[in-house]
Amino acid sequence: MPQPITLISSWRVVPLTETACQELCAWSYPDPYAVYNWPSWTTMLDNKSEFADSQIRDEQYRGVVDHNGILIGFVQFFPIVGVTRLGLGLRPDLCGKGYGTSSSEGRGTVGSNNGDTPVSAQGLGTQFVQLLVAEAQYRNPEQEIDLEVLVWNERAIRAYQRAGFTITDTYEKWTPTGSADFHCMVYTGPLIVIAEH
Repeated sequence: MPQPITLISSWRVVPLTETACQELCAWSYPDPYAVYNWPSWTTMLDNKSEFADSQIRDEQYRGVVDHNGILIGFVQFFPIVGVTRLGLGLRPDLCGKGYGTSSSEGRGTVGSNNGDTPVSAQGLGTQFVQLLVAEAQYRNPEQEIDLEVLVWNERAIRAYQRAGFTITDTYEKWTPTGSADFHCMVYTGPLIVIAEH
């Protein structure tokens, strides 16, 4: 078993508020990532889909905020027997960033480029995923953690691999835009402990 790592982060996992849900629905990812855009909040409410259903939101969804309380992402802890499946999204303007500082001890250290946006030598996505893994491990320490990713999304796959995930399966799955190929990735890394600060 790998040694635990300590994640030092100014990001926090918090309840996902209705205001945050509306903000998520306004996020706009550029092509080819536009498939990750949510429908409008009105459409979500009309269909009572995903986090627009208050029971599903309370049981499965959380927001991620920075040290100023600004929403930077979300996570869904989707329950499957013996598994916590992560669904996640990082705010579009933070995706694809890979700059900053890293610790000499291999810990997941979050630095800052301007005092507002945490950054890491591993990239924001990797730090974000490590935070979500730590939260999933805290919630259900005995459960396997996995996620699904579209096979063409190499940027996300790299971030997940750096965070400790391994591709274990590839399959076709139906999506709102038609059939697509997905990788299932399972977390095989160490226990991640969030440092108190």
